[in-house]
Amino acid sequence: MIDVGSAREQAWTVERTHLASAFGSGLVEVLATPVLVGFCEECARRLVDPELAPGQKTVGASIALEHLAATPPGMTVTVRAELTHIDGRRLTFQIEARDDVEVVGRATHMRYIIDAARFETRVAEKVAQARTAGAAQARTVGAAQARTAGATQACTAGVAQARTDGTAQARNA
Repeated sequence: MIDVGSAREQAWTVERTHLASAFGSGLVEVLATPVLVGFCEECARRLVDPELAPGQKTVGASIALEHLAATPPGMTVTVRAELTHIDGRRLTFQIEARDDVEVVGRATHMRYIIDAARFETRVAEKVAQARTAGAAQARTVGAAQARTAGATQACTAGVAQARTDGTAQARNA
């Protein structure tokens, strides 16, 4: 059973792949904010996963994170997630992240309990819809490109003719 007040801690050693410079979120050699977000989400998810009914999962819906201090590679970041509110399928967590020296982040995170099979069906339908839309768009783009190419050829021919006519007129003057 999922209970308000339940908490979990999880630790990660900051590796090169976790750095802002490697992740693309900055040019510094410290823990990237998007990676810290991922750590927070994973800790919260793992807190509730063992308590879910068969066929259920949770998905992240929002996170408001303050990244308070830099963490260099090699340090350990320990994340503590506490479930603070349950409203039907919506779960709210307060999260704190610390490195070996200080608090480096605080977050409020919301997750929803979902029916996994229904969710996967909806995702598959969306993929099929995107493929259909993509094929239609490709046909539309192809037709537009053909019209543009025809217009460009006509325009180029017209400019060339105007140049020829202008040159001829200039010579006749």
